Amino acid sequence: MASKMTRPVLDARSLNRATLARQLLLERDEMSAQDATRHLLGLQAQNVKPPYFQLHARLAGFRPAELAGLMESRQVVRIVTMRSTIHTHTAQDAFILRPLVQPARDREINYFRKGLVGVDLDRLAERARVFVEAEPRTMGEIREELLKEWPDADPQSLSVAARCKLPLVQVTPRGVWGESGQVRLTTLREWVGDGGGEDAEPESELGAGAVEDVVLRYLGAFGPASVKDMQTWAGLTRLREVFERLRPGLAVFQDENGVELFDLPDAPRPEADRPAPPRFLPEFDNLLLSHADRTRVIDPAYKGRTWTGNQSHRTLLLDGFLAGLWQLDGTGTGTELTVELFSAASKASRAEIVAEGERLLTAMTEGEGEARGAVRFGAIDG
Repeated sequence: MASKMTRPVLDARSLNRATLARQLLLERDEMSAQDATRHLLGLQAQNVKPPYFQLHARLAGFRPAELAGLMESRQVVRIVTMRSTIHTHTAQDAFILRPLVQPARDREINYFRKGLVGVDLDRLAERARVFVEAEPRTMGEIREELLKEWPDADPQSLSVAARCKLPLVQVTPRGVWGESGQVRLTTLREWVGDGGGEDAEPESELGAGAVEDVVLRYLGAFGPASVKDMQTWAGLTRLREVFERLRPGLAVFQDENGVELFDLPDAPRPEADRPAPPRFLPEFDNLLLSHADRTRVIDPAYKGRTWTGNQSHRTLLLDGFLAGLWQLDGTGTGTELTVELFSAASKASRAEIVAEGERLLTAMTEGEGEARGAVRFGAIDG
């Protein structure tokens, strides 16, 4: 095995351009919304609208109706996976990724063990499964059903246990662009049937080969990356041995701090001076959450600027790096897109930002035939 000193070094700009290329952010791709959702291993979806904005930033000609149609036809679903957060996944990937993160869900249950004294978790899972498969239920309804059998248990702990033991999806109209609805849950298989395909793993199992495939797909979407990077993305530990099994077929680099980075041999790694257009990313975009070392996108001077409390802000990339925040106010012809830059930008860069903002307004507000509202520079409240 070659020593770290002999491995090619990738600086922050090189890592930035490689990651942007995998994330479809150097130039918009022509792939479908379904294919992009699969390529990206899902779209962070704590809020309803971010997946739509994530695809707008990455796909040519994307319109919200495309993803909304996939939600309504149950080809994509909203389900808790990586980092114990809601993601929009293809139905097939939901069957793959939900078992992958089960160890993290088991640890989460352990945090609530004091509220689950005397509760048989397997029996809890079965009772909850029968209840939600009869018809989609709210979390409050699930909690009340479980309290019938375990009245002395902590109600919140029962809810957490049900969510962690079962692959629960949020049913539509929740998650559909332009619609609203209370969060109602049923099991993945009840909602999509065999939508995961004949090769879909059972919800509680995931073979070693499937884990290796997820590692390779992670590198394809987020690489070059370290073991710790992928563990951060997945919310898991102990992935080193999987990388070691794959090492003979991977390209190996190091960053400027000597951290070992793995990659697919034929994956794109553009030149560090490759132009990167401005991109408006929604709150919770996985680009900003899927590496242990985020300096490939976030200058250390701006660390912490993307959050206030536990609320993530919408972010602007300029020359591939975090450069500001943005927000939308109003609807339709009255929509205004406000951009707050962290530092001064050239006249040419500001013009590019305005042009990209107008594309967003055209595609993502009510009127699609012409640019809606206006783009302005200023401070953002909150």
